[in-house]
Amino acid sequence: MRTLKDIKVKDTCKVLKLHGEGAVKRRIMDMGITKGVEIYVRKVAPLGDPMELNVRGYELSIRRNDAKMIEVE
Repeated sequence: MRTLKDIKVKDTCKVLKLHGEGAVKRRIMDMGITKGVEIYVRKVAPLGDPMELNVRGYELSIRRNDAKMIEVE
């Protein structure tokens, strides 16, 4: 299983499935990350957390812990 955490900078991926449950999953979906959406990884902070993404035409920062819950292809 490949997750968003594994995607390299300047790569694009497509969301297959969201793992997790309850409030955490809901928060990720509220940020616009849903099944089928394309995500471009713009950059990653020097210590690896957070990641800066481009989702649905806007910029979003997400923690690596949350990125582990997003399965991508």
